[in-house]
Amino acid sequence: MRKILWILLFAVPLTGITQTTYTLGGQLKGLTDQKIYLLNFYGEKNTLLDSARSDGAGTFSFPMPATLSPGMYRISWGKDNNIDLIFNREEIRIYSDASSPFDSLRIVESVENRIYYDFMKADRISQTKLELLQPVVDYYPDQDSFYFKAAATYEQVQRQQKALLDSLKRTFPASYSVRILSHYSAPFLPVSLTPDIRLEFLKQHYFDQVDFNDTALLRSNAWPNKAISYLALYGNNRYTQKQLETEFIKAVTLLLNAASQNPDIFKYLLDYLVSGFDKYHFEEVITYLADNYQDPYSCEDQEKKSALQKKLDTFKKIAIGQPAPDFEIPDTNGQSVKLSGIPSEYTLLIFWSSECGHCTDMLPKVKTLYEAQKPKRYEVLAVSIDTSRDSWLQVVNSGQLHWINTSDLKGFDGTAATLYNIYATPTMFLLDRDKQIVAKPISYRELEAALKAKGLL
Repeated sequence: MRKILWILLFAVPLTGITQTTYTLGGQLKGLTDQKIYLLNFYGEKNTLLDSARSDGAGTFSFPMPATLSPGMYRISWGKDNNIDLIFNREEIRIYSDASSPFDSLRIVESVENRIYYDFMKADRISQTKLELLQPVVDYYPDQDSFYFKAAATYEQVQRQQKALLDSLKRTFPASYSVRILSHYSAPFLPVSLTPDIRLEFLKQHYFDQVDFNDTALLRSNAWPNKAISYLALYGNNRYTQKQLETEFIKAVTLLLNAASQNPDIFKYLLDYLVSGFDKYHFEEVITYLADNYQDPYSCEDQEKKSALQKKLDTFKKIAIGQPAPDFEIPDTNGQSVKLSGIPSEYTLLIFWSSECGHCTDMLPKVKTLYEAQKPKRYEVLAVSIDTSRDSWLQVVNSGQLHWINTSDLKGFDGTAATLYNIYATPTMFLLDRDKQIVAKPISYRELEAALKAKGLL
């Protein structure tokens, strides 16, 4: 701990002469004459700000105007090749090997990034120690001398990390990095807590030291990371989907209630949770969020409602038991097909895309079930989220998918996709004769189960 502080104390201070422009640059060894991109953060979302090209030695440079907000920024050069850096109006110079950017990263200049990466390195070591000590303090005979030593070390490691963070707060009170690190800190866990009590203690006290008014941290991935780590406390690989949803509803309630003191943080977390649970088809959690929460900045005027509020309103409309929103869409011949006009006893509505590997793997299996019907009791209305007619028809024709194939070729912006909040494919809805939603299977296995439950398989 002392070593880290001494290194930082001799670094350039965080405050000083005001500049109009700073530089973020350095060398990425092995990255010769390649495009490098600079992106900012808003939670987990990145927006492109600038691009540059490395020279023959892999050196690069980006101008960073003093008007840029302090926050986390990312330099990227291809899929999964990136380095996240913190800018707080200072010069940033780094060195790294492009083939292993994180392991080889060296902060040549930048107090903020030295603070951040030195602390994170120390914290990883501490967390490894705690993970190894945890089963000892939980299950080792508590009258043994080895237990007493392990228990003392377990609490000492936590105190050392807190002492280091407290020292950084005092030494660098204006540091953006320290704010992120403080945000990540967890409650102190006494060794006397049993595993079950410790878990409940964490659930109840996880946000005790969190500043829910620090909107500046929205310009980093700090808030989504905190939310995910909190949700992980409620997960269990032995739980069924139903049990997980019950637990996650408890988690989102506590999280959003804590965040309600600041509308910007609340809105971000609500949007983040809605998108995340929708992606993994946690239907009951989504329905709970839509029924109990709304965008704090939303307006009752339908035309002025935010994208988030419209998304929440739509989720209510496509819950199981609700009438399926009606729509018209062109088929492969350009003829208009209306959902409500399909006369079958049941309708399987499938949203898919030719670019979705899961879709093209699943459709032949659905075709086998569809063609095996005797008598035919359900129809398939397949809505492609493609924008290319050739790509769409290539899959339809090569797979000989002889059901109702449709697409308005508007991708995720199409009318049907918007009505059903389609953000990922495949997404399925099973409708009865009255076009009421009776099931929302998220996999082929769940589709089989839904069809069996209705006597269709």
